[in-house]
Amino acid sequence: MIVASDLMGTLTTGSPFLGLVDWVKHNQSKVSANLYMAAIMPSYLLAKNGLIDWQAWGQKLMVNSLAYINNADAQKLADVSEWVVEHDFWKKRREDVVARLIKHREHGAKVYIASSVVEPFIEPFAKRIGAQSIGTPVEIVNGRVRMVGELMANEKKIEQVLSRLGVDRVDIAYGDTILDVPLLEHADHPVAVYPDAKLKAFALSKGWEIMGDTPKIG
Repeated sequence: MIVASDLMGTLTTGSPFLGLVDWVKHNQSKVSANLYMAAIMPSYLLAKNGLIDWQAWGQKLMVNSLAYINNADAQKLADVSEWVVEHDFWKKRREDVVARLIKHREHGAKVYIASSVVEPFIEPFAKRIGAQSIGTPVEIVNGRVRMVGELMANEKKIEQVLSRLGVDRVDIAYGDTILDVPLLEHADHPVAVYPDAKLKAFALSKGWEIMGDTPKIG
């Protein structure tokens, strides 16, 4: 059995950006961390009020914030990734969904976390539940971390899942927003987890399982 799950919003309500800024605050510079937070406030307000796309904003923020890691090498990136998960993702995990994935693994399933989040940030979370990670690849060039290729988002996410696993479909998939529909539609048993209004409506129309509290429609 193959189980694939989104990460952000599905397994955790944490933030790659906030986790990374917290690392900067404690390991590089409190002043820089405060400046980074101040700099994103105007765009945050626009995104929060729906004036710009929330998902696209968050993804761009994550990619841009990789530059905050000074003099990066493989070990430092691993340390940052562990910090992001320990101090943000894991603290804000959805325990009910995480427990279900652990149960799948205990029953013999191969569990994958598939996300647009940069892959090093996924790996410590995946390790905690015995899963494997499929995320946006990065590289380190001249002490800087940068994204390689495209974000593993939307259709690209499911393309990578199917390609890496060498299958046409997965058995179970979990996602929380309408952008996860391509992943969910390629599962024999799709589960909408704490879905946004659009995904909730879509899931209801398809008769999919819905897990967790959800926003009202209309």
